[in-house]
Amino acid sequence: MKLIQRIGYYLGGFSLGLIILAFFLNGKKTSCAYGPEARVLKNINSKPFKYSNTILNVLDSANISVLLKSGDINFSKSTPRQEPCGIYIIENKLNEKDIEISVENCDSIVKILNVSFQK
Repeated sequence: MKLIQRIGYYLGGFSLGLIILAFFLNGKKTSCAYGPEARVLKNINSKPFKYSNTILNVLDSANISVLLKSGDINFSKSTPRQEPCGIYIIENKLNEKDIEISVENCDSIVKILNVSFQK
């Protein structure tokens, strides 16, 4: 068997496997959260949020959930190994303003501690 035939069989099987995977995984809520930031954001967004009234005066709950889903975690300012709940600083932009959200990530609930606008 020539090399070009082997490559053809390989690419044919590979493409058939991709089509089968796409068929079986279509419609499922699958995600690839392998990086540390993606895992923490997925963990935070899978739990219910607890807000204080002062936080809701600054931003509404819909904006906060959007900011938490697409934000960047600043691990240098965060204390993730703090007991009993780790504290994370999530940075994002809203209306061309930089926002820092301080979040306490516990086992069963996420508490929004502080929302601050940066200059």
